[in-house]
Amino acid sequence: MNNKAVLACHQLKKSFHDADRELKILHSINFAVEANQLIGILGASGSGKSTFLHLLGGLDDPTSGEVYWNDQPIRQLSEAKKCAFRNQHLGFIYQFHYLLPEFTALENVAMPLLIAGASIRSAQQTAEDFLSKVGLSERLTHKLGELSGGERQRTAIARALVTRPQCVLADEPTGNLDHATAEHVLSVMLDLQRELGTSFVIVTHDLVLAKKMQRCYALQDGQLTDV
Repeated sequence: MNNKAVLACHQLKKSFHDADRELKILHSINFAVEANQLIGILGASGSGKSTFLHLLGGLDDPTSGEVYWNDQPIRQLSEAKKCAFRNQHLGFIYQFHYLLPEFTALENVAMPLLIAGASIRSAQQTAEDFLSKVGLSERLTHKLGELSGGERQRTAIARALVTRPQCVLADEPTGNLDHATAEHVLSVMLDLQRELGTSFVIVTHDLVLAKKMQRCYALQDGQLTDV
C-alpha cells in the first residue's frame, strides 16, 4: 500500500450470489487516495461504482482483499469503531441527499457533530459556518420541503464536510439535478475541497465532471483502469 495514502484498497474483490450463480462485481482492485486529491471514477449504471464506494467507506465487507485507512485495515474494526471512523474521518454525498425531512438545514448539518460528542452550541455554530460556506446562510431554519433541489444538495455537502473529514466519498452528487444547478453545486463542492484540503472520490457517469478531477479512472467489467 502507498504509505502516503489516506484511504486505499488492495486486491479488493466483491461477489454476490444469486441462486446457484456467483455474480462477480469487482475483481482484484488496487486503489489509493492521497491527501488533498480529487479522483473521479467513471462507469455505466450497474458497473459496481456504488458497491466500490460502500466498500471504501466500510459500509460493506469485501469478499476478499482489504481496505485501509491510514494503514489501518478497517475490516478488523468493531462495528462501533467503524461507525466512529466514518463519523470522524469520512464524509458521504449521494445522488439523493438523504437529509432528514423533520429537521431544519442547520439541524441536519449539525447532526454529525452532535453524534461525535460536540455540544449543541458548538455544533450549531460550526453547522451555521458551513451552511454559510455553501451559500445557505439565509436558509438555516428551513426544513427540507422549503428547499430547492440544489439547496438540498448543498446542505448535504455541508453535512458531509462539517466534521472536516480527510476524505469524502461522493456517489453521483449532481446526478439528480438539472445542468445549471449541477454546475453550481459542483462549483461549491470544489471550492470547499480547495479550502479544506479534503480528498474527494467522486463516482459518476458524467465525463464533464470527471474531467475536472486531478485523476480519473474507469470502472468496467469489474476492473479499475486509468482514463
